[in-house]
Amino acid sequence: MLYHAYELQRSWLSSASTWASIGSEMLSNPALPFGYMGMGPMAASALEVFAHATATYGKPAWGIESVTVGRKAFPVVEATVLNKPFGDLKRFHREGLPKDAPRLLVVAPMSGHYATLLRGTVERMLENYVVYVTDWADARSVPLHEGHFDLDDYMDYVIEFLEHIGPNKNGGGAHAMAVCQPSVPVFAATAIMNRDKHPCAPRTLTMMGGPIDTRCSPTSVNDMAMDRPIEWFRQNVIATVPMQYRGHGRRVYPGFMQLAGFMSMNLGNHMMSHYEMFKHLTEGDEASAQATKDFYDEYRSVCDMTAEFYLQTVQEVFQDHSIPNGTFMHRGKRIDLGDITETALLAIEGERDDISGLGQTRAALELTPNLNAGKKRYYMAEGAGHYGIFNGSKWRGKIAPVVEEFIAAHG
Repeated sequence: MLYHAYELQRSWLSSASTWASIGSEMLSNPALPFGYMGMGPMAASALEVFAHATATYGKPAWGIESVTVGRKAFPVVEATVLNKPFGDLKRFHREGLPKDAPRLLVVAPMSGHYATLLRGTVERMLENYVVYVTDWADARSVPLHEGHFDLDDYMDYVIEFLEHIGPNKNGGGAHAMAVCQPSVPVFAATAIMNRDKHPCAPRTLTMMGGPIDTRCSPTSVNDMAMDRPIEWFRQNVIATVPMQYRGHGRRVYPGFMQLAGFMSMNLGNHMMSHYEMFKHLTEGDEASAQATKDFYDEYRSVCDMTAEFYLQTVQEVFQDHSIPNGTFMHRGKRIDLGDITETALLAIEGERDDISGLGQTRAALELTPNLNAGKKRYYMAEGAGHYGIFNGSKWRGKIAPVVEEFIAAHG
């Protein structure tokens, strides 16, 4: 019933959004007198904000057509190089890169948003790397006959993607970057590949704002996951995909639930952002209003996760703390982080991260006793929130250069 109630509400709001958009256009049309009379401009701006806030959003396009290096723009080629039921491997390559340019696998979070949330991450790293991205599928679009997808499958996908990218000529695989949630499964997959002396094991692994040990500086996200038993989540936030989708019948954690949780965490900030958008529109500052629109176009584009992946993540990462406790398993075998002896590790945290608190990602460096200290580095981004770690001016100007320096030192 949860999903059906959401679909009914979405239909109502979609109609309201359409009417509001029409009203806004009429009130702001220079050929009509309404825009010049009394409250016309304010009403038009208010309707436009409402229309945007209640619109339905699908999967955004990557839209990376070029990147600028120095003062020159280079065209970018996007391709899907590996297709799997629960996620594709995307490859981005810009003209002008040398043939032996290092390769970087960016592992996007499977946490309710599409991988395009990392568009700014990819654009920045394209300056010097051939970039591969895990483009996870919306679980509601994956038919039931494709089977299930859990943490074990996630790790298998990461290993297969690295195998597809292949080893470097001088030994070792591509470099890897895990943004937020995937830090845990990518960290574990790295241990597996190091244990097996896999030729495609990543040369370096950068973990950014990842919940390696959520007992360190727990946030409200951590508290919610720890305060309730796993059965509460199974009974209250898991829904069945309705008939109109290809994945009908699949049990999922809906993206709209995740979005509602994130919005409620910082409701005041989101309301203020929309009020600022209203003021910009009223003042005729279209550029500033569009910047806010662009952010929320991406932020409100959400997808579903399989129930088994979501519930297993809650239990293993937030409740049992399996990684720091040394009890994390893959296909029935315990993962020993002491097996990581070759892959260099970089842990990055944001000073103001309200999703993964300070110390949660840094814990990875303390959990790898057999890795030489010279292959470990920690960086705390001053003033950066969770999304500022991988997007925006702090990412481009301060954090990305640290990543590039680390990769160069261990490449």
